[in-house]
Amino acid sequence: MSAHYTDKLLNFISAGPSPWHACAEVERQLLAEGFTAFDEAAEKWHSSAGTRGYTIRSGSSIIAFRMGDKPPAETGFRVLSAHLDSPCLRVTPLPERQLFGCASLALDIYGSPIIATWADRDLGFSGRVSVSSEQQPLEIETLLLSVNRPICRISSLAIHLNRKVNEDGLKLHKHAHLPAIWGLGSGSRNVEEGRFRDFLAAELDLPSERVLGWELCLHDLQAPVVSGRDDEFIHAPRIDNLGCSYAALSALLRSLEEPSETTQVIALYDHEEIGSTTDRGAGSSFTRDVLTRLAGTNPRDLSRAIHHSAALSADMAHAVHPNHPEKHDGHHNPILGGGPVLKTNSSWRYATDATTMGLVRALAASANIPLQEFVCRRDMRCGSTVGPIVAADLGIKSADVGAPMLSMHSIREMSSGQDCEQLSRLLTSFLSW
Repeated sequence: MSAHYTDKLLNFISAGPSPWHACAEVERQLLAEGFTAFDEAAEKWHSSAGTRGYTIRSGSSIIAFRMGDKPPAETGFRVLSAHLDSPCLRVTPLPERQLFGCASLALDIYGSPIIATWADRDLGFSGRVSVSSEQQPLEIETLLLSVNRPICRISSLAIHLNRKVNEDGLKLHKHAHLPAIWGLGSGSRNVEEGRFRDFLAAELDLPSERVLGWELCLHDLQAPVVSGRDDEFIHAPRIDNLGCSYAALSALLRSLEEPSETTQVIALYDHEEIGSTTDRGAGSSFTRDVLTRLAGTNPRDLSRAIHHSAALSADMAHAVHPNHPEKHDGHHNPILGGGPVLKTNSSWRYATDATTMGLVRALAASANIPLQEFVCRRDMRCGSTVGPIVAADLGIKSADVGAPMLSMHSIREMSSGQDCEQLSRLLTSFLSW
């Protein structure tokens, strides 16, 4: 395992406690490699062979590209897709609560986190805050905010008051049990109202009246670590799916070392965990809008380019849990340390078909990368990815890949640094194909 790659991956995860921060970190790394920002509002994009560019939508979805030496209509696109969001708890618009001597914050649920894993953790929060312009109150600005100190906590109930917790598991009611304690109560609800906004204003060094709204994700303050007998594992939050987002980003940056006839693209979306059907999700117009601009001025250029194109969706995969092997298929059993995973589902929850299955297997073999297979048990509901969404919207041949992991959607997940690096190498081979 390359310690260098693992360290960079864990630094990337630490820099992305919210999808907005993750997007900003991707942008920072792209700028360092000579990429230029392109504005979706611009009438024309001026690009030519070798142009390195990117565009951001809504602050949390980003598409980056390197133009090939030949026009896309002749050689197509190589598209890597992943997502920057992760399941979490988020602060509500009116969060203040007075509950039996404690000041608490009401929380909403984003995606499908394993809620019990959020109990008894030191929690900060990160995201974006909308504020009014100092000079023009009707002009709205958006600021990133990350509070990386213990601000709140969801405390579990003592075993003396919940005698069967070890038999039944910790069960937290999604509405009643999730307010996070963040201070001692004032004894008056009226005093508490507005205190959270005041807190944000103080963090941003702004008057409270300028704070208009927020999207804030709670996050665990425990840092990512390398672990295991031989330092073979990583433990971190948000491995799903920053592990694959970083694999795609590093693949694009690594591919810059060699010329390419084909235009290389990475699309890192927000809102995958809630279905992707939003203004910035994989189900939006974002990908098609960008590829249309890159394909050329002729209305038929995009359809010609798509004919020559292929896409890979990269999302983390379920490794066999050694304590729960019955949850897997029995014949398709990806393991930690076994290499990247090719995902297949006959109901098209994944976008892999026979053609792209062959392509991925051939790419892995040519790069001497081990490849594992995943098929969900027939008696269990299969998850999905952005792969089928992008494939259906563009009509592009696609496959789904990932790196194996445990504890998916826990506040703290587990994977193998070696698998994540090998996935990045596989994605690099695809971009260069």
